[in-house]
Amino acid sequence: MNRPVTPELLEPAYPSPLREFCAAFARNRGALGGLLFLMLLVVCALFAPLLAPFDPAVQHRAFLLVPPAWLEGGQAQFLLGTDELGRDLLSRLIFGARLSLSIGLASVLLSLLPGVLLGLAAGFFPKWLGPSIMRMTDIMLALPSLLLAVAVVAVLGPGLLNTVLAIAVVSLPAYVRLTRAAVLGEIDRDYVTASRLAGAGPLRLMFVSVLPNCLAPLIVQATLSFSAAILDAAALGFLGLGVQPPTPEWGTMLASARDYIERAWWVVTLPGLTILLSVLAINLLGDGLRDALDPKLKNAA
Repeated sequence: MNRPVTPELLEPAYPSPLREFCAAFARNRGALGGLLFLMLLVVCALFAPLLAPFDPAVQHRAFLLVPPAWLEGGQAQFLLGTDELGRDLLSRLIFGARLSLSIGLASVLLSLLPGVLLGLAAGFFPKWLGPSIMRMTDIMLALPSLLLAVAVVAVLGPGLLNTVLAIAVVSLPAYVRLTRAAVLGEIDRDYVTASRLAGAGPLRLMFVSVLPNCLAPLIVQATLSFSAAILDAAALGFLGLGVQPPTPEWGTMLASARDYIERAWWVVTLPGLTILLSVLAINLLGDGLRDALDPKLKNAA
């Protein structure tokens, strides 16, 4: 007699990779907190015109350096106070989130794509292209990242686009080295040998066979580079080489408010705290992704 089919028999013997990843990621409370804060930043960036109470460039001349609403002398309409020109700090922080996240995302994409291509080329052609590509990355890594970014901006000139390009150039060597190391770890495995024997060409081996198995460390590196890009953009803005005023950017807000740190602490503390929390949240998210994607750490947990 045939055994009736039950829901238990229809369930897979092992959990799906997506479910296993979600379970491993959910065990890291710090990563969950970072993900929630990053989602809040994304919502603020996407709906900045709707969430900001004022235009970030509007100056309220009658309300210069007004403290936050919960302090003595604060105004209810300015929840986080105003800056030295009477601009609403909350509105500028919200619009600054849009700009900082855009810089981070654009710089990661501009460094990830060529970095992966160069790393694949260095790993698959170690005698022809490998030495020249790796010597180039060694030269770039010999310079401090911020100094290299300052040098690139000094050559190209300050501005939003040049800031993105400078941060992308600084982040490029990490992707090249990481991709090359991952390729060298995968290129001698049996599935690559089987693909070669089946007649797969170099491009198919690169992008179909090897690259999908190298994505886990690249995803983690992209997450960490995202937070580094926000820090570098803020540093360039603070030095006056990044996004130029009156565009609301967190580093530029710090630079313009440093002369008022003793009179109005909030104009410096609030942008600095926003940068700190954003970078911390993205780093926690990156740690959670690393733990969830690494089989050794996942099994140890």
